[in-house]
Amino acid sequence: MTDPLRQGDIMRAVVTRRYGGPEVVEYADAPDPAPRSRELLIRVEAADLSTADAAFRAGTPFAARLFAGLRRPRMAILGADFAGTVVSVGDAVTRFAVGDAVWGATGAAMGAHAELVRIHEEGAVALRPPTLTATDAASLVDATAMSFLRDTARLRAGERILIHGASGAVGTAAVQLAVEMGAEVTAVCSGPRIALVRELGAVHAYDYRAVDVTTLPERYDVVFDVVGTVGYRRARGILTPTGRYLITVPTIGALAFHALTLGSRGRRSRIAFTGLRRPAVVRADLEATSALVSAGRIRAVVDGIYPYANGRAAHEHVARGKAGHVILTP
Repeated sequence: MTDPLRQGDIMRAVVTRRYGGPEVVEYADAPDPAPRSRELLIRVEAADLSTADAAFRAGTPFAARLFAGLRRPRMAILGADFAGTVVSVGDAVTRFAVGDAVWGATGAAMGAHAELVRIHEEGAVALRPPTLTATDAASLVDATAMSFLRDTARLRAGERILIHGASGAVGTAAVQLAVEMGAEVTAVCSGPRIALVRELGAVHAYDYRAVDVTTLPERYDVVFDVVGTVGYRRARGILTPTGRYLITVPTIGALAFHALTLGSRGRRSRIAFTGLRRPAVVRADLEATSALVSAGRIRAVVDGIYPYANGRAAHEHVARGKAGHVILTP
């Protein structure tokens, strides 16, 4: 079935063909993806522009190139988390129909920063909660915070957690989820965003430019280093004897300390590659997020919305820092 709002076999997309700063971002034509027998074709209404997308565009840190391509980007169209409407289905699709409002993630395939995206019906895609706008839905797809706190840290009620980088996309979700899980939250972010993290439920909040949190007298059961600037060596001093240090940035040091403390029952370092989770796990996370949103326990935090034609400005926004999510819309 053909989308009545489209003409021809060309779509528009946010494209990066070489590594560099936001100046390498283009708004360009790209071929329409054609769904196979068990695939959906989705007209994207909103897509998240994540810090990971920015790293894949820049090619830094170097570890990003192990995924994105050593010399040049393997994937010209970035973006994983999206919300949209099904406009075409393969002849063997049974779980979805044309017109369904959906949300999901393309994972390692990327490609969501385009007018159309293709995904298998058993992939990381689900019906979108009717109460969510496409913009809010796209900002809530990513369950990095949920996976780290629930599965990696196994955060428990009554524990104390310090979240470093608390005002970003993952950080704002982590603050809300940690509060929901019954933990006492200390948030670290820039001074102008302290009011935001307190509004989200942080009991304590510090400006990272004014306070070195590793010198604080408090001890934490979990230190969640969202931006990867604390490091296990420094964070170890503020962990409880059985504390867990979590880092999202796959540096050589992070991988090394993960391996070195793997069997430890004491202070340990953990990294998880949440973007590589199986589609069934992502769908379960979408259901869990939907329930929390419906109950009013978490909300979307969006700092900026940009049309694809202004994709370069959106990347500039991410480069200078964001409070929550930056969203791209066709």
